[in-house]
Amino acid sequence: MTVLYEDNHIIAVSKTCHEIVQGDKTGDMPLSDLVKAYIKDKYNKLGEVFLGVTHRLDRPTTGVVLFARTSKALTRLNQMFQSHEKIQKTYWAIVETASVNKLANMTDHVRLENYLWRNEKQNKSFVVKPGTKDAKRAVLTYRILTHSDRYTLLEINLETGRHHQIRCQLAAIGCPIKGDLKYGAKRSNPDGGISLHARKIEFIHPVSKLPISITAPVPNDNLWHSLTSNL
Repeated sequence: MTVLYEDNHIIAVSKTCHEIVQGDKTGDMPLSDLVKAYIKDKYNKLGEVFLGVTHRLDRPTTGVVLFARTSKALTRLNQMFQSHEKIQKTYWAIVETASVNKLANMTDHVRLENYLWRNEKQNKSFVVKPGTKDAKRAVLTYRILTHSDRYTLLEINLETGRHHQIRCQLAAIGCPIKGDLKYGAKRSNPDGGISLHARKIEFIHPVSKLPISITAPVPNDNLWHSLTSNL
């Protein structure tokens, strides 16, 4: 586990594609428990360690995850994530270059707006028509950072936070994320993850009110390194 930032109220760590943020039916140890153990050991804490989960990343996704170390920070961060105010999450995703080249009228920044419906049994989201029962509006913008002959690196900013939003919306325009079999990728990645990385989170500190920017290093993978080496 790599700690990216910590103070008395918050802690941010870099998640791998094998970790889950919170406990689930798999019974695997969640990242939240690893962070609690780290805090307990580092600060010689007695008894239970408080740690609040402020947001989640899909298991196969990598990148920065922010936790709250105090109830005050948790309450304020929850409000910020729910309102999408004073907080900005930036993702990087690798898609096939051929898929991107199929898109017409490419501009520097492309805005996608859809309505997504979540199938609970399949644990999958689908783009549906506006007005569909239980569908939620989803908005993101993306731009091309760089590309090779086979792959293109996109930078994505979310305006909303929906289930599998980036994965679903990119797949809907014919650009499934590398390794994401659930949303149409041709093959899986060797590590079992997908090439979606929560690169950066920027927000106003819930207590000090100072601007905070936390960046997670890309996965230790030859493709990631080759695409990002000149950025």
